[in-house]
Amino acid sequence: MIRDKAISEHDIIKNIEGIQTLEQVKDDGLVKVDREIITLCYNYGSYPCPGNDVKIYNWGKDKLADLKRDIKHARHSINIEYYIFEDDETGNEIMDLLCQKAKEGVDVKLIYDSIGSRHAPRRFFKKLAKAGGQVAEFFPPFMHFRMINLKVNYRNHRKVVVIDGLIGYTGGINIRDDHMGKDKRLTPWRDTHVRIEGSGCYALQNIFLDDWRYCKKDGTPPMVYLENGYFPSPKICGDVNVQVLSSGPDSPEQQIKEVFVKLITSAREKVYIQTPYFVPDDVFMSALRIAVKSGVDVRIMVPKIPDKKSVYHVTLSYLKEMVELGVRVYLYNGFLHSKTIIVDSNKLSIGTCNTDNRSFGLNFEDTAILYSESLNKEYSLTFFKDMKQSEEINIDYFKRKKWITKFAQAILRLLSALF
Repeated sequence: MIRDKAISEHDIIKNIEGIQTLEQVKDDGLVKVDREIITLCYNYGSYPCPGNDVKIYNWGKDKLADLKRDIKHARHSINIEYYIFEDDETGNEIMDLLCQKAKEGVDVKLIYDSIGSRHAPRRFFKKLAKAGGQVAEFFPPFMHFRMINLKVNYRNHRKVVVIDGLIGYTGGINIRDDHMGKDKRLTPWRDTHVRIEGSGCYALQNIFLDDWRYCKKDGTPPMVYLENGYFPSPKICGDVNVQVLSSGPDSPEQQIKEVFVKLITSAREKVYIQTPYFVPDDVFMSALRIAVKSGVDVRIMVPKIPDKKSVYHVTLSYLKEMVELGVRVYLYNGFLHSKTIIVDSNKLSIGTCNTDNRSFGLNFEDTAILYSESLNKEYSLTFFKDMKQSEEINIDYFKRKKWITKFAQAILRLLSALF
């Protein structure tokens, strides 16, 4: 077993006033359209959370500015978890703020992934501990030697921030300079993140506390967190209904992938996907095939500038099949790190999960399913804007490839399970 579940979402969330049970949500007009999706998410531990205000970020600097503002205004607690938390200009900006809030008496907890944050020295994180905060390393290496990690194949790929139990962040943007567009090689860096204010952040809080209790071997009864202000009384902040899903190798089910498959096969009009890596399994490929054959407008966008060339070659091999099937495929003129799925007119997924087997089965991930016509329209317009900055490719694009490239793609595809 990769890790034991320390906390079940149902343990805390079912006791919070304002969180809807499945029976309660049946009276909501939303469920008339999306009953099956809501039920599936619910059965995977994701409660329907109504009344949220949600803001979408398309650029790292915009997200960073709001995150810094919210950290500065924190009064009770800051729980922050990142796959990559780098010791660079961006990382030090956030670390300095966290240290300051810890000195002010705010309860600050930080989780970083051992592999994703391997370039940041431990003394960087010890600054927070010295300031009065708490730090945990997810899957630390053997005897603190970072080159010897028996769980190197498993990563906590989540990006979760919860402030005062009322404001939450998740999405693709890590705490590192290149995610802010400061790497000339990977410019422009297009990414997507969300800020959730309202009951939707309770699920993000629960995901964080689940990971925290595991990392720290914390035996605190889950209900203590409810009693100590980590889940304050919810406020109606907006009109967006949210369900937040988590998945990881500690579960026999690939919850996020299976919800994605259900979203795709239930689509009636459109499925627009953005992902930096497209290495799906047969089930996901079949879902896309069914959607296309059913007359759904399916489009996939990936970066034109890769950060991992081996995975990019595999991505192109799968995209060739998509083009042959009738999917419209776009190469974004820059690096596209967004992990989003737009479905029909009222469903939108934004999270940390790439469209590949590693994210589906080996990484700890999360994604927010947003039920909102206005947000769907907003991000659809963003997708169309990104299309104008992209190259649409057809089968001739692949035919022009040199034979050695085609051979390399075939070999790398055979080895894709190892990436």
